[in-house]
Amino acid sequence: MSIATTNTITKFDAWIVASRPKTLLAALVPVIVGSSIAINDNHFKPIAAIVALICALLIQIGTNFVNDLFDFLAGTDKKERSGPQRAVASGILTTSEIKIGIILSFGLSFILGLYLVHLGGLEILLLGVISIIAGIAYTAGPFPLAYNGLGDVASFLFFGLVGTVGTYYVQALEISATSFWASIPVGALITNILVVNNYRDRIEDRSNGKNTLAVLIGERFTRLQYVLFMIISYSILFVVYFTYKSSIFVFLPILSLPLSIKLVKMIYTLRGKDLNKTLELTAKLSALYGLLFAIGIII
Repeated sequence: MSIATTNTITKFDAWIVASRPKTLLAALVPVIVGSSIAINDNHFKPIAAIVALICALLIQIGTNFVNDLFDFLAGTDKKERSGPQRAVASGILTTSEIKIGIILSFGLSFILGLYLVHLGGLEILLLGVISIIAGIAYTAGPFPLAYNGLGDVASFLFFGLVGTVGTYYVQALEISATSFWASIPVGALITNILVVNNYRDRIEDRSNGKNTLAVLIGERFTRLQYVLFMIISYSILFVVYFTYKSSIFVFLPILSLPLSIKLVKMIYTLRGKDLNKTLELTAKLSALYGLLFAIGIII
C-alpha cells in the first residue's frame, strides 16, 4: 500500500495500516500447526479451530493497536521512523479512535473465546485472559514487556507454546508431546520477525529509552539469536521424526531452508530501512515453514 499523505488515505485504509496485515501471518501459523496435529490424532474440531483462529487474529490486531498507541505516547514512534508507517504517529488515526479499536478487538476476542471456554473449561478462560493482558502489557502499563527486553520471551511463549498447544487442547481436550515440540519452531520463527524488527530499530530504540532485547545484547548477539532460532527450528524436525511420527514428510519444512539461508545473509549485510524486506520475508518464512510442517504432520 502506498500512502503519500494523510489527506488521501481513507479511514478503512487507516485501520488496515494500524492492524499491520503483514504481521497477521504470525497469528495463523500456531493455529494451523496445532490443528494439523489434532487432525493427525483424530481430534479435529473445525468450528473450534476456526474460532481459535479468529480469536488469535483479533488478539494480534488488538496488540498491534496497543503498540501503535503507546509507542506514540512514549515518543518512540515518529514520522521519520525506519520501519513501516504507524497510524497514530502519522496522524491518520487519532488516539481516541485507536482506543476504540483496542476495546473492540480484545472485547470481540473475549466474547468469541467463550465458545472455546465452553469446550475446554476454565483453563482456556485463564489462558485467554492472560493472552489479552500480555497483548496490552507488551507496550502498555507500568512495566511494558517490549521496553524491558521481554518482548522476545512473550512472543515465543504466546505464539509458540500457548498458540500451538492451546489450539490442540481446545480440540483434543488434552496436551500431547507432539504439540509441545511443534510449538518450538513455530514460536522461534515468529519471534524472529520481532528480532529483525528490533535489530533494525535498535539505534532509534536506544536513543528513545526503549530497551528491547536487541538494545540490551547488541548487534552481534541479536544476529546470533536470529541464526540460533533458525537452527533450532530445523533441528526440532528430527525430534518429532524419531520420537513421535516416523514419517519422512515431517521434513517437508526443509524445503524452506534456502529462504532461511538467504535471510541469514540479509541480516548480516543489510541495515536500516533495507531490513524491511528481511522483516517481510521472515514473516513469510514462518508461514511457509508452518504450512509445510502442518502438511507433513497430516500426511
